[in-house]
Amino acid sequence: MGAALTRYRVIAYVVGVVLIVLVAIGMPLEYLGHDETVVATVGPVHGFLYMVYLVAVFDLGRRANWSLRRMVLVMLAGTIPFVSFYAERKVTGWLRGPRPEPVEPPLARQHG
Repeated sequence: MGAALTRYRVIAYVVGVVLIVLVAIGMPLEYLGHDETVVATVGPVHGFLYMVYLVAVFDLGRRANWSLRRMVLVMLAGTIPFVSFYAERKVTGWLRGPRPEPVEPPLARQHG
């Protein structure tokens, strides 16, 4: 399941960044500056990458035995700016579990 998680994490970040570019740069340029260049190029790229994201979520969800509800919620996270980053952290936490506190080795006895 480690490789599936890695694939999901990578595509979640990529989809998140591309969506932010589309919404934060492309949409204002299109509606305020009447320049459709960014939306025309980044929009289809985001659409394709989102399909890859859906496949990665489905693959990971099946391997992790997620409920359909959880799988759909994680899939929807790729449609809202910044939420894919949050979802990626949550998913990683679910699958890796809580991280144990680091244990410091006992101090070595000094003989003198």
